[in-house]
Amino acid sequence: MHDKTLAELTRSLDAGEFSSRELTQHLLGRIDRLNGKLNSFITVTHDQALSAADAADKARAAGQAGPLTGLPLALKDIFCTRDVKTTAGSRMLDTFIAPYDATVVEKLAEAGSVSLGKTNMDEFAMGSSNENSHYGPVKNPWDLAAVPGGSSGGSAAAVAAGLVPAAIGTDTGGSIRQPAAFCGITGLKPTYGRVSRYGMIAYASSLDQAGPMARSAEDCALLLNVMAGHDLRDSTCVQRGVPDYTEELGTALSGLKIGLPSEYFGDGLDPEVEAAVREAIKVYESLGASVREVSLPHTHYAIPAYYVIAPAEASSNLSRYDGVRFGHRCDNPVDLIDMYKRSRAEGFGDEVKRRILIGTHTLSEGFFDAYYKKAQQVRRLIRQDFLDAFEEVDVLMGPASPTPAFDLGANKDPVSMYLQDIYTIAINLAGIPGMSVPAGLAGSRPIGLQILGSHFTEARLLNVAHQFQQATDWHRQRPALAEENA
Repeated sequence: MHDKTLAELTRSLDAGEFSSRELTQHLLGRIDRLNGKLNSFITVTHDQALSAADAADKARAAGQAGPLTGLPLALKDIFCTRDVKTTAGSRMLDTFIAPYDATVVEKLAEAGSVSLGKTNMDEFAMGSSNENSHYGPVKNPWDLAAVPGGSSGGSAAAVAAGLVPAAIGTDTGGSIRQPAAFCGITGLKPTYGRVSRYGMIAYASSLDQAGPMARSAEDCALLLNVMAGHDLRDSTCVQRGVPDYTEELGTALSGLKIGLPSEYFGDGLDPEVEAAVREAIKVYESLGASVREVSLPHTHYAIPAYYVIAPAEASSNLSRYDGVRFGHRCDNPVDLIDMYKRSRAEGFGDEVKRRILIGTHTLSEGFFDAYYKKAQQVRRLIRQDFLDAFEEVDVLMGPASPTPAFDLGANKDPVSMYLQDIYTIAINLAGIPGMSVPAGLAGSRPIGLQILGSHFTEARLLNVAHQFQQATDWHRQRPALAEENA
């Protein structure tokens, strides 16, 4: 059961091969046995999951099954979930029990899905390796010595290891696509505003976006059908109709124009990653697509612009954690100022403190124009690069990460860690959709192909990815751990 995709599980549930309760019990058993090796879950909601599975079985028996009825999934621990511990991977929220559901959680529950729990993550989504969690690092199921990527590393590892068929992540600068690449699964970052951010604990509000992580593009389409849509509670959520993202799956790629950004194939790209990506491009050519080189000339400004804008927004968003209303409060404060200082010093980890300090500095008087305003101007240039490229081609393709998954503890220098996101960050600055699909292996570690589209072209991206997965079997490859104690 744990090796099936969401689409396959739906067919099995409809055929009566097993019940949702049996499927849920099987996966909860795998989590109990294997999570100690991976550390991919912070909270496992056994009782709630079994109760939801029983409700799903009753709905199916009554002929009232919804699009995701009885299908298990996991939620990154950045989504508020009613009556469930919601931590954002931080000591600051270690005791926080959310009093309401995020819109994404609400929609998934209404569609009949069964949440098995909350997955581990870099603290407040700040990281590229899932080593910044208060709850310890997550390990990559393909190689336990390697990172799973971040910040949605717990979600990616759980799907890759067969603990759950799909999970929900968030992407601020590559935090869905990079862990999907490192763990050999499919991950989609939708267009900014396509999915509501209400109830999603904020890191950088103009960049954060929720998206699905699963084994196949078809599964991501099924999830996006439910997740997408306007939400009055989120002022950044776009008022735009939601298509059926599965309708275009199966559309031939003859005539598709693919652009290869020259900036994505230069110095710093691992040779094995480049070889796998170029082999994937050949598959697309065999399917009738044409390929040409394009340029995104401001790409090299993406990381410095991002690491001004994102920390600035984080500094503002995280100011609410002061030890007064919710979250960690220090013991026996001398006065109010002492409580503020010690609560924040104790509650936040090193990377979060680093970004708060950077953000506060760039927003301060005398530096705002020199840093934050300039970074926003560069952001506009980066966005225009993509708009210009999409005048010439339908999609862009390249590596999701410059290397396969690196070893735990290998990148101790913050700057070298930031450079891991060199191919993903610009997409968030531009607000366009992007996804990563499995495209090869470097030894035992997966390689991801990144596919990018213009705003609100998720249906095209999903079909482009689906056609590749119909022609290859990289998305069917599993780590040995996935079959352990089956």
